[in-house]
Amino acid sequence: MYYLYTHNDLDGVGCGIVARFAFGENAEVRYNSVDGLNREVERFLERKKNKRKKNDFLFITDLSVNEENSKRLTEFDKAGARVKLIDHHKSALHLNQFPWATVNVNYEDGRLASATSLFYEYLHQQGWIQPTETLKQFVELVRQYDTWEWEANDNPQAKRLNDLFFMWSIDEFEEKMLERLRIPGGFSFNEFEEKLLDLESEKIERYVRRKKRELVQTFIEDRCVGIVHAELYHSELSSEFGKNNPHMDYIAILNMGGRKISLRTIHDEVDVSEIAGQYGGGGHAKASGCPLTVEAYKKYVEGPFAIDPMRPDESRNRFNAKGSEYGTLYENRESEQFYLFTNGRSWLIDRNGEKLEEVFLSHEEAERFIKRHHQAWLVRDELFVKYLMEHMLFTKKELESALHGLE
Repeated sequence: MYYLYTHNDLDGVGCGIVARFAFGENAEVRYNSVDGLNREVERFLERKKNKRKKNDFLFITDLSVNEENSKRLTEFDKAGARVKLIDHHKSALHLNQFPWATVNVNYEDGRLASATSLFYEYLHQQGWIQPTETLKQFVELVRQYDTWEWEANDNPQAKRLNDLFFMWSIDEFEEKMLERLRIPGGFSFNEFEEKLLDLESEKIERYVRRKKRELVQTFIEDRCVGIVHAELYHSELSSEFGKNNPHMDYIAILNMGGRKISLRTIHDEVDVSEIAGQYGGGGHAKASGCPLTVEAYKKYVEGPFAIDPMRPDESRNRFNAKGSEYGTLYENRESEQFYLFTNGRSWLIDRNGEKLEEVFLSHEEAERFIKRHHQAWLVRDELFVKYLMEHMLFTKKELESALHGLE
């Protein structure tokens, strides 16, 4: 019998589907949360004590075990049992010291690895699975979604696969994908699924727009953090917030019902797996998670509770645009105005009529300063035009003529 303990997200379930494709009814698959795996492993090893069958094989994928279970698995392995842990998270690299573990974050060609791709390749190397074009495409979609390479590769089918995963129960998704993998010619969605996914995309857009109005900004241990409470669409929220708020070091999405925190960043110099590790979690450098511990609750929930959500930038402007030769105007909740402009060599900031001492090399750098330290947002065109008329001594006619020249 082949036993697989794996994660309950798309990458973990992808491993389960690959296992069932390879072993059929001889595969017993259990999907676990990050917190639940170690209890399951401990129970499994206790059940198998003195009852090991020669052909039994324990797989653990997309999750890592704690120190106590590492010792138990080592004893299990030394006693002649077969066990293999396969993971791709940076926080699990220390497990490579054990002969029964293989943890690879990325491939030699630079591509990031996923648990599904690593597990599929291991089964192929062992002769337990025969590749098909449909199976290979499915595995690659899972890998691209889990590593976020789908954005760089402009492959929305990977994201749509994850959307479909959340629209069904795990059992339904598993059953439908196994049926799909047996169809030759490549992986694709059927007409009904495409319609469902289109409706889901509209639902996600509405949800993200609503959550944009709930994003709170604060500093935690010298890091500028965006915090939002959400139970759904964490990947979509983190992607949208990251792109629209590059001044933030990372985004923390709180799932109060599940008592979990998802951490995401777009910055190479920020490693959220290290932050998650402080609270008993882990993951990738740019995408990690952790339980909502008492300490984490104080920092991410209790501390920021009284902070008002930040205002998003005005998105329909024609004139008050970033990098404009006439400058850019921002405002915060204290009604302070920040006029960002260039002298031709560098970028400067006027705050309520007084020029700040700081000098910046680019508009992006100056805007980052304004948003991080003053939580200001880009105001609408009407306020920008009014500001220029009051402070730059433009007549309305002169200003209209100058601004229309920018269109």
